[in-house]
Amino acid sequence: MTDFKLAFGTGGLRGILGDGPDRMNLYTVGRATRGVAQWMGGRGAAVIAYDTRRMSKEFAEHTAQILAANGVAAYLFPRPVPTPALSFAVRRLQAGAGICVTASHNPAEYNGYKVYGADGGQITDGDAAAISRRIHGGGDKPSADAQSAPLQVPDSVLTDYLNAVEALRLTGRPCGNLRVAYTPLNGAGLECVTEIFRRIGADYRVVPEQRDPDGDFPTCPKPNPEEDAALALGSKLCLAENCDFLLATDPDCDRAGVSVNQNGTMRRLTGNEVGVLLLEYIIRLRKEPGVAVKTIVTTPMAQAVCDDHGIELRNVLTGFKYIGEQIGLLERDGGAGRFLFGFEESCGYLSGAHARDKDGVNAAMLICDMAADYKRRGMTLADAIEALYRRYGRWTTRLRSVEAGPEIADRLRRVPPRTVAGRPVLSVTDYLDGVGGLRADVLAYTLEDGTIIVRPSGTEPKIKVYYLLRGTDDDQIDADFQRLYLGRDAP
Repeated sequence: MTDFKLAFGTGGLRGILGDGPDRMNLYTVGRATRGVAQWMGGRGAAVIAYDTRRMSKEFAEHTAQILAANGVAAYLFPRPVPTPALSFAVRRLQAGAGICVTASHNPAEYNGYKVYGADGGQITDGDAAAISRRIHGGGDKPSADAQSAPLQVPDSVLTDYLNAVEALRLTGRPCGNLRVAYTPLNGAGLECVTEIFRRIGADYRVVPEQRDPDGDFPTCPKPNPEEDAALALGSKLCLAENCDFLLATDPDCDRAGVSVNQNGTMRRLTGNEVGVLLLEYIIRLRKEPGVAVKTIVTTPMAQAVCDDHGIELRNVLTGFKYIGEQIGLLERDGGAGRFLFGFEESCGYLSGAHARDKDGVNAAMLICDMAADYKRRGMTLADAIEALYRRYGRWTTRLRSVEAGPEIADRLRRVPPRTVAGRPVLSVTDYLDGVGGLRADVLAYTLEDGTIIVRPSGTEPKIKVYYLLRGTDDDQIDADFQRLYLGRDAP
């Protein structure tokens, strides 16, 4: 069949809006939904959520109608909500699957379609392949049952989600000493994040131009909290209102970015920096043994923190679904309460078992509590990360995307480099061989003071190269990175 050309993987669908078999439109969404319905095989209902993007509501309603036509009852959120609320609702309503219409932090011309399993986590590789086979199985144009109105997700479910997030607070002290600038980047985070601010007593201001839902994202073409340009208006408000820091959530509110007001100058913290700060804060306040989880491309500094406190750290493959899997394994063994924190370098954080995906609302609450704690000690979050650098060493992670096909990884396997920019490679780890139960098309090169990880893209003719480096200061790290990045013998 050639009438469906969008790739369907563990992240579901993602593409540019428009007509045709390789675009996001009612037909391709319908084909995907029929595949999901067939994959479900009568296993319960489905929960559907959507963000503020163009066509998100229409795609969500169409999804519910296609499910109904294929014998699957659908619960639909009545308004845009954060993606982690969808993960929570799947579990709370004991549904067989969940679908979230979102393209996360991609530009405005994109939309997407994420599928979740009954555990509230994104589907596995095997499930994605099974759905893809059904999508491409052909058949008539998917029919929609417009006469069958979807069930509405009760407002009590969203309240229960917020209660579950609030229950993860590590202190009962109000954050009244804190002034926060917040931007939802015209996305779905406003309602839930500001409600959490209200509950914890944080004094907040919302960036007015980015407050209301707007799928055109007129003030930030790339609504990504990792991008300085997306934080420009928020940073301006933060300085004007003398706020302690700016917090930004992406359009589906599963990621959170932070930029700190450091004596009148804004310093954006990386996802790794926020993650390490939260990890150390949670371990320090919980004061009990447990398990932390990070992806293999996330800062090795987390290992130093965990070793210092006697905490088990598990490394998983890239993708938050693998962190969610670890929560499920702990839950299966009766130890869900042992889960302390999971994070990835791309601003994704989770501190509880209420969801199986990264949670921007949960992160917003924890970041505020942590910032208030440090402020009582006369420190900003920028001061706090510098203190951790002095204690555990200064680490940074840089990402390079290279236009290349999978043959590059094959060549690196056949002829692994002995040095990188003059530095000896101490060891090579090939995750295709299976490493600690992990198997993927990933290569890792261990250096004396860092690691280089090479990972081919699953959807584009690119390889991603992660440089995880340790040094004495930013200037040295930047110089090292330039040598590695530009080195003739570098991957």
